[in-house]
Amino acid sequence: MLKVFHTDDPDTFKSKALFWANSFDTACYFDSNNFSDPYSAFGVYIGAGKASELRDSGKNSFAALEEFLTKNKGYIPGYFSYDLKNETEDLISENPDHLCFPNIHFFLPKHSILIKNNEVSILSDSVDEVWNLINQSSLKQAEKPVSIPAILSRFDRNEYIQTVQEIQRHIQRGDIYEINFCQEFYVENAEIDPLEVFIALNKQSPTPFANYFKINGQYIISATPERFLSRRGNKLISQPIKGTSSRNTDAKRDKKQKEELLKNEKERAENVMIVDLVRNDLTKSAKPGTVRVEELFGIYSFKQVHQMISTVVCEADEKLSNAGIIANTFPMGSMTGAPKIRAMQLAEKYERSKRGVYSGAVGYFAPNGDFDFNVVIRTILYSSKQKYLSFHVGSAITLDSDPEKEYEECLLKGKAIRDVLKQNNP
Repeated sequence: MLKVFHTDDPDTFKSKALFWANSFDTACYFDSNNFSDPYSAFGVYIGAGKASELRDSGKNSFAALEEFLTKNKGYIPGYFSYDLKNETEDLISENPDHLCFPNIHFFLPKHSILIKNNEVSILSDSVDEVWNLINQSSLKQAEKPVSIPAILSRFDRNEYIQTVQEIQRHIQRGDIYEINFCQEFYVENAEIDPLEVFIALNKQSPTPFANYFKINGQYIISATPERFLSRRGNKLISQPIKGTSSRNTDAKRDKKQKEELLKNEKERAENVMIVDLVRNDLTKSAKPGTVRVEELFGIYSFKQVHQMISTVVCEADEKLSNAGIIANTFPMGSMTGAPKIRAMQLAEKYERSKRGVYSGAVGYFAPNGDFDFNVVIRTILYSSKQKYLSFHVGSAITLDSDPEKEYEECLLKGKAIRDVLKQNNP
């Protein structure tokens, strides 16, 4: 049953709804943080409780997803792990995995809540009860994290620089043109309140694709700014990010840094490479001749950074299922490099931990056939069972890259997460 309500205080309602949803073993929360986006369908989506689920289906995940979507109608939120690349291509993932998240997880929620401005839509077998329970709930703050020991890294500065230099030798030999090289920061014996950390991260770094995902003690806590792939009617939209600049508290300097990012030839070259890769990926799912670049080198400002974002669109091939369309483009080019397969092989060789959910995608399928998925970056992954906390950061490596500057860019991308973990550590 679907019923629409109105609230005079949507911010308070969404906070109460988040705390209420977190009482379930399986829940998700997607927040656009009021960013203006022509392709967003709502401000906040919340899924709570599971009526059915798809979890780690083996070697035919996309086929299993297609079957799951056929059998289950409604909003279907979930995620794709980066390592599903091994199903779509002849690739492997043998680096250590300390989190052990399923490769894929989607669920049909018992309760779906959509908030757009002052309008609240609830899809549930107990609509009025859900509305009343949320409104009657308190905004009791979650407990603060108990213990966050030192944040460690799989690479020190010198090791990172030496590895980038080795990767650049591959570029000189013509093996690849560009690669997204990632490193993991991690905390062992970490005890946190994941919801408290998400609330703090979303406040510290509000982004248009922020999300909180809870699956029986495994958590995705994300402040990602990047869209992987969206469907609106028959239109497919991909918005790869390549190009990053820090913000400045001085308005004039901040404007100058934004202008310098737009003019930076290295960043533009990296962006074009990935745009070309995305265009190629979309042709596999597009009506012939419909792939086009809607925006090139758009500069978008977030609380922590300026980003260079391009938009590539096409008309979807009507013969393909949604699961098939995503399989054709997965994983996203902004997190691999070019040529795509060789870049993924080299990433596996030089990175020191399994990416897992990082550089995968979180999002939802809607009842009308639309979907929207982000890119899992600027994200904390946490297992309460293993007491293991992890966040990866990456940067695009080309022949023109300065290894030391790439390392500094990684630190910049991880700053909001570090700040949140520090401020929440007693």
